[in-house]
Amino acid sequence: MQASPQKTLKLRKLPPSYSAVVMPFVLSILMTCIISAVSTAIGTGWTNGFVATWSYAWGISWLVAFPSLLIVLPIVRRIVTAIVDQSAHP
Repeated sequence: MQASPQKTLKLRKLPPSYSAVVMPFVLSILMTCIISAVSTAIGTGWTNGFVATWSYAWGISWLVAFPSLLIVLPIVRRIVTAIVDQSAHP
């Protein structure tokens, strides 16, 4: 039995102006999750307390990464624009 189009859950999308905050937010979550897991695994190994140690490391690293991305991302965009030929789109 298929759900009718009226009953499907539709999430409201944010306006485009929010992308300047949403993109670094999502990027910081994913990157700090991966990097803190790798760093924790290297530092402590896959021990019984790995998840607790990793989640603490992830939380602290995210608190640093998100505001850092908000500051650094506009600078990175300018650098990339200076390096990459924008007229050569396929």
